[in-house]
Amino acid sequence: MQVNAAPAAGGSTAAQLRQPPGFGTLFFTELWERFSFAGMRAILVLFMAAPIAEGGLGLGAVTAASLYAVYNSMVYMLSLPGGWIADRLWGSQKAVFVGGCTIAAGHLVLTIPAVPTSYAALVLIAIGTGTLKASVPTILGGLYAPDDPRRDPGFTLYYLSIQIGGFTAPFVTGALAVAFNWHVAFAAAGIGMLLGLAVYTVGRKKFGDVGATAPQPATPEERRKVGRKALLWGGAAAALLAIDILLGWFSLGQLINIMSIVGLVVPIVYFAAMFRTPEVTAAEKSRLWAFVWFFVAAALFWLVYDQAGSTVSLFIKDSTDRTMFGWEVPVGFFQSAHAAFMITLGSAFVLIWAKMGRRQPKTPAKFGISLTFIGASFLLLGLAATTATDGDKALVWWIVGFFFLQGVAETHLGPVGLSASSKLAPARFATQTIGLWYLSTATGGAIQGQVVKLQNVLSPPVYFASQGLLLVLAGVILFLAARRIKGLMGEAA
Repeated sequence: MQVNAAPAAGGSTAAQLRQPPGFGTLFFTELWERFSFAGMRAILVLFMAAPIAEGGLGLGAVTAASLYAVYNSMVYMLSLPGGWIADRLWGSQKAVFVGGCTIAAGHLVLTIPAVPTSYAALVLIAIGTGTLKASVPTILGGLYAPDDPRRDPGFTLYYLSIQIGGFTAPFVTGALAVAFNWHVAFAAAGIGMLLGLAVYTVGRKKFGDVGATAPQPATPEERRKVGRKALLWGGAAAALLAIDILLGWFSLGQLINIMSIVGLVVPIVYFAAMFRTPEVTAAEKSRLWAFVWFFVAAALFWLVYDQAGSTVSLFIKDSTDRTMFGWEVPVGFFQSAHAAFMITLGSAFVLIWAKMGRRQPKTPAKFGISLTFIGASFLLLGLAATTATDGDKALVWWIVGFFFLQGVAETHLGPVGLSASSKLAPARFATQTIGLWYLSTATGGAIQGQVVKLQNVLSPPVYFASQGLLLVLAGVILFLAARRIKGLMGEAA
């Protein structure tokens, strides 16, 4: 596989920041893909809940929220089969292109003002995103030598593209939905994906042979075997769902419980399969055990972090005085504030890590920092909740501090986890390991689906603070286990 040589250990900060050819192509491809996805997702629930007469799907608020949650989970779940396709059939380069085309097609179908096509469009976007999602970081990881100190700064810069797309898109699609209609807004998201495809197509030659072919091509017999299993399990799931609906047993609570079980079982089964694969060497199994540590840490992180759009948003809406400089800030704007912190802090840590070079904190330490800060954010929110009693509301600056701490936390986990996934992945499962990393988000969400029920028995201060303490404790455990984890990582440390 073609990689770019690492700069000399004593090189300047500018040299450490100078990324390999092809980095810019991946940066802007991901920026526009995130623009399309975040722009669509920002108005998706509103579109689902809007009356049919207003161009929406006419769903109830609870049904719309449920469908949104299932859709979001499926996107991350589908990154696993998307990774298998890249590793065993197409290679990452083709997976990105085909996935991007499928996403663009889904957005364009979503512009058609009809209920059936809307559901078909969501399926296309989920499949396309799952196909593309794991392959872009895989190509990026292949552009670096294993000991290249530009890797973590590079992945952090790449992660900024996600935040830039996520920050700008809701403003664009939200404004278009109000000024025109839902489908014009969805068209803007589709145009974003088309721009990403254009950037990718023009710059694809810069990748050389990185991701050009499947690293472990499947034999014809393996392809037939996987096809038979997919039909068997897919058919069984469809039949059980049909029976469930016909008998009148299907409910939102049942769906949440099923997704919670799936989110926990799938990664366990997948890790077990990877460890049992004969082609995975002893050294690769050691690195895979290190990745298990990071997966568990990430699942705990996303368990807390992703509540920013649910329990935290409700706290901001109901229990926070949102007045800043004489202006009441809309609840939704706080999500953009988080992205702004990520962009600012991500840029700062890129410079710091580039300056430090090989002296920068190792991956286990960065994960420990992340869990500690995400825990601190919920501890801070627990303190804020103690001030929102007897009709009083918490000051908005508690929320600003909360999102600042979350920005520091995500900077030390999101891009670093992608980088670690590309370093620790067994050769046979290169892209699938990236998909498994994304699955940690679904696993955290699966646990979250059960944890949020504690709000019925715990007061807000206890609810937030208890989770904060749990994550700080997990961060301390990672610091204590750092030497052991680095030993498992071997030369990838």
